[in-house]
Amino acid sequence: MNARSSAPSLSLIVSAYNQTDVLAKTLRGIELQTQFPDEVLVADDGSGPATRAIIEAWAEHAPFPVRHVWHPDDGFRKTVILNKTLADVRSDYVVFTDADCVPHPAFVADHRRLAERGFWVQGRRCFVQEPFVPAFDPEDIRLVSWALRGRIKRAGKGVRLTRPIVFRDTKQRGIIGCNLACWRVDAEVVNGFDEAYSGWGIGEDSDFGSRLYHLGVQRKLVYGHAVVFHLNHPMPSRSHLEESQARLEETWRTGRVRCAVGLDQYRDGGRS
Repeated sequence: MNARSSAPSLSLIVSAYNQTDVLAKTLRGIELQTQFPDEVLVADDGSGPATRAIIEAWAEHAPFPVRHVWHPDDGFRKTVILNKTLADVRSDYVVFTDADCVPHPAFVADHRRLAERGFWVQGRRCFVQEPFVPAFDPEDIRLVSWALRGRIKRAGKGVRLTRPIVFRDTKQRGIIGCNLACWRVDAEVVNGFDEAYSGWGIGEDSDFGSRLYHLGVQRKLVYGHAVVFHLNHPMPSRSHLEESQARLEETWRTGRVRCAVGLDQYRDGGRS
């Protein structure tokens, strides 16, 4: 049977932390999909009651199951909440995005078509400049006019083509967690995200991708399909970046597949 002969069941994980205005736009973008996910899980890293209210109100009318996975706010613990959420996934295939990334209407359909055994998928993003985020409308995305007026940067990465441009590789460059998809079983084998990473940065996503490489799973780096519109915001502190980079380099050098502290503690008998 061809590796892509049947479409997999698909779960969409949206990582969130407050930012209610942008979260509302992203949830609206999910509602506008040409093909719905089988379930949506919001991985909430300790947001307050306003975020919970938005998710609960949205879940009441969403045409698919919605689950809100939350833990108390104790600083940036994205890897922890992603693992807790991943442990609750019921589909064969998982797409990860962030609350500040509005998906193109064909985002889910594209990811489902791109799914292929032996590969994980990296989609791209363009950037809505911060002053124009409040005016960005998921129901009326004006990519060309906004790009010409300087409201969207790297607009070429937001263009959806008739056919995608796909590169198959095992490179570090271009790994981003806000538009990443993989088979659930592969995420389980590498033990999910490494909880040794703390603080905002690039390390945890690149580490996850690197361990998938070491497992023998190549990347499909995709342009022109499965795009998101990143709603820019002030840059968080990157004070931990040197430590994260050192850990990532160790993962790459040693070829390790599984992280020591990850997904398995929340699955089956180990679930808290």
